[in-house]
Amino acid sequence: MNAPAEHANIARQHLIDPEICIRCNTCEEICPVDAITHDNLNYVVKFDVCNGCLACISPCPTGAIDSWRNVEKAVPYTLEEQFTWDVLPDTRELDQFEAGIVSGPAGETPAEVQQITDVATAGHGGPALAPWSASHPYINLYGPTNPVTATVTGNYRLTDADASSDIHHVVLDFGSTPFPVLEGQSIGIIPPGVDEKGKPHLLRMYSVASPREGERPHHNNLSLTVKRVTEDHEGKPARGVASSYVCDLKKGDKVQVTGPYGSTFLMPNNPGSSIMMICTGTGSAPMRAMTERRRRRMELKEGGDLILFFGARSPGELPYFGPLQKLPKDFIDINFAFSRVPGEPKMYVQDRIRERADKVFAMLMDDNAYIYICGLKGMEAGVVEAFRDICRARGADWDTLRPQLLAKGRFHIETY
Repeated sequence: MNAPAEHANIARQHLIDPEICIRCNTCEEICPVDAITHDNLNYVVKFDVCNGCLACISPCPTGAIDSWRNVEKAVPYTLEEQFTWDVLPDTRELDQFEAGIVSGPAGETPAEVQQITDVATAGHGGPALAPWSASHPYINLYGPTNPVTATVTGNYRLTDADASSDIHHVVLDFGSTPFPVLEGQSIGIIPPGVDEKGKPHLLRMYSVASPREGERPHHNNLSLTVKRVTEDHEGKPARGVASSYVCDLKKGDKVQVTGPYGSTFLMPNNPGSSIMMICTGTGSAPMRAMTERRRRRMELKEGGDLILFFGARSPGELPYFGPLQKLPKDFIDINFAFSRVPGEPKMYVQDRIRERADKVFAMLMDDNAYIYICGLKGMEAGVVEAFRDICRARGADWDTLRPQLLAKGRFHIETY
């Protein structure tokens, strides 16, 4: 989710587009750290003061304030340069790389988030890049020392009452506090109270399940897909502190939230791009966000295939099973895999992938198709082996193809 080491000297510089700025002074008045100033020609942003809090974004009447360029940290655009501009500088090769806001206490990734992210993305075999057409993500706006308070506006169980897994759809509202997220990003939730050592609980990360417009469009909210943890990785009984806290939240409760996190597991935005989604359980959250984004834009007929491989023990334990069944078949190609249905053979996502080998291979070889894997880490090896077998059967080599997919921002893994 963070910049690869070779790009660590790159930072995202906040700028103001002089072509459409109407010099209303709103941004300068609202900026909490006095990062914005002006002369008789332009409004400009101080690189070494701006912390990317985004307080200036929504009040701007023209959108001129939401302008960004990648720069070398040591040589940002100076105020003197910005004062002379009639237009923004062209994008450069640097803008292809991911980069975070350079300054401010909210710009650093919390250690626990970095640790979880490293584990989740280890399957890449190398650093990941976002799709070239992905929208600009905002990251690390709120950390453990300055969390934002969200209000619970919805919480209902997704899985059947008699299912062994208790999975909830939770909606959080941020009121007037800026909290921009994209499909594929995550947030942190800090449970109240202290652990057995008397220390405050650490934050837990959850993928966002709603598209960028929110669960309820244009109301500054988002949704999560959260499973109550009842056993540890060895199958022994255990109570998940954070998951139980979130699953038990009631409408109107207040929650401490950090983030957003993640700058590479993002969906492509270019018309005609195709997406292959492979998931289990709560790994469906980012897939639901991407699917919802596309569903809400169906009338635009932007094209591109959507194919979903979704694994669970049974239909009753599969989140969003009902809504998925209602989606048009010419909109999304859904392939369920159930491993515990009485009287039926066990089926896993890699089995369904092999059944659709021709389609899968065509998408692996299509530069306009993007692959996303999210869910239990145990499925990752099986999926990769299925890709390897499919490639081998068609005269291609997965180990040669995988680095090419990574270099083009087409292959993304987040497993836990």
